[in-house]
Amino acid sequence: MTTTARDTVLGRIRDALALAPAPAPAVPRAYRTGRTLPDAERLALLTHRLLDYKARVHPCTRNRTAEVIAEVLREHGARRVGVPAGLDERWLGAYDGEVRPDSADIPAPSLGELDGVVTASAVSCAETGTIFLDGSPDQGRRALSLVPDLHVCVVDLSTVVVGVPEAVARLVPERPTTLISGPSATSDIELERVEGVHGPRTLAVVIRTDA
Repeated sequence: MTTTARDTVLGRIRDALALAPAPAPAVPRAYRTGRTLPDAERLALLTHRLLDYKARVHPCTRNRTAEVIAEVLREHGARRVGVPAGLDERWLGAYDGEVRPDSADIPAPSLGELDGVVTASAVSCAETGTIFLDGSPDQGRRALSLVPDLHVCVVDLSTVVVGVPEAVARLVPERPTTLISGPSATSDIELERVEGVHGPRTLAVVIRTDA
């Protein structure tokens, strides 16, 4: 019987499968889920973690959102600010600088011309001090939150959960997820902290305590 190239390839695959190790055992995933804390405790825990990561935290009520964002941008001398196309326009109502709506047509390197960016957020984990962005219209593409040197991120207290399992449960797996734990930082060979290497040098978190 003539052996074809197809037979040879399939034979090698069968031989390789026969030599392959047994399937990995199932990993138990009995994570703690559904944990809750009162609003004040979640706020305090998230604030503590963010400050520990050297982020700036600005709690405010919903009706002071625009005022606080404008104060933060003025404090950092931001005159040109990028925003996702779906961001609530009222949030920049008290800001007197230039607002540039982002789009996929804008080359990522040109985002470096911005002094800062303002975005919303999807969910935040109080236990780890991590903010999740999922690319929704009010959060924008990943480059927008990584290239400018200042990121002002608005977090609603209603979206703050206790732990990672609770946060992941609120995310849509198909959406691009960016995790933020403080401003971008790393250490050089002498263990000197260097900020702004892989993202914004400054992270300012506006936490709306009644939203």
